[in-house]
Amino acid sequence: QVQLVESGGGLVQAGGSLRLSCAASGNILSINGLGWYRQAPGKQRELVATVIISTGNTNYGDSVKGRFTISRDNAKNTVYLQMNNLKPEDTAVYYCYANLVTYYSSNNYWGQGTQVTVAS
Repeated sequence: QVQLVESGGGLVQAGGSLRLSCAASGNILSINGLGWYRQAPGKQRELVATVIISTGNTNYGDSVKGRFTISRDNAKNTVYLQMNNLKPEDTAVYYCYANLVTYYSSNNYWGQGTQVTVAS
C-alpha cells in the first residue's frame, strides 16, 4: 500500500507564493520520479513539474517555467513545489505524482489533490 499525502494548497493573491509538499509512504523499495500535475475545471490534467530522483533532472510545463521550482528530499520521500508570482490561471487542483517500485510492482501513484486558488 502506497500513500501520497499532499499539503500546502490554499487561497493566495495574484503575485503571491505558495509551497506544496507531498510525502510518499508505504512499502516503497525505490522512487524513480516525483512530480506535480494540475487540473483546472473543464480542462485536461497537465504537467507542472517532474524530477528524476537518480539524476535530479527536472522538467517543467511551459506555463510555469521561471516561476515554479520543484525539489525533493530523498531521505523523507518528499517532493516540494515552490510556486512564485502566482497568476489566476494557475488556479487548479494540484496532484502529486510518483513513479516508484514496491515489493509487488513498479507503478504510477497519485495523491488526492490539493486546491490552489489565485485571486486577481
